[in-house]
Amino acid sequence: MTGRRFDTEIQTRFRDINVGGHVDNVEAVRVIDEARIQFFMFAPVFDDRSPESRPGLLRNRPAGIVELMGSQRVDYHAEMRFIPYTPFLVRIWVSRLGRSSFTVATQMRTSAEHPPALVAESSFVFWNSETATSWEMDDAVRADLEQFHGPGVGLRP
Repeated sequence: MTGRRFDTEIQTRFRDINVGGHVDNVEAVRVIDEARIQFFMFAPVFDDRSPESRPGLLRNRPAGIVELMGSQRVDYHAEMRFIPYTPFLVRIWVSRLGRSSFTVATQMRTSAEHPPALVAESSFVFWNSETATSWEMDDAVRADLEQFHGPGVGLRP
């Protein structure tokens, strides 16, 4: 891994379990989406503690610029069973940078000792809501994304 990673815990819930007794695939995607929202908008991922500094990977994104998901690929590698009071462990980083788009790689584990039960890659395009066109990222946004740049997760063909 060349860049930094964002690690978080997402608490399991009874609603995550399907009639088969394991974590439903739709709920697994919800878990990684919740972790990604933390990473993009709320987590203190940078060491800048100045009063004007905002949290999140996308802290320098200008007003009116949003990130739209263009695609998401998920590979499931192991069954995930509900274990009360044991959170899912999610790790996210940037695996590709384009002019106006980027991809994040995600791993989800049921415990630190286990390999990832799920891996995913999610691609986003920056979108200017005012002009209804893609937005070419500026130097500040690109520099933040580059700090978390690393390889992809190796999805199945």
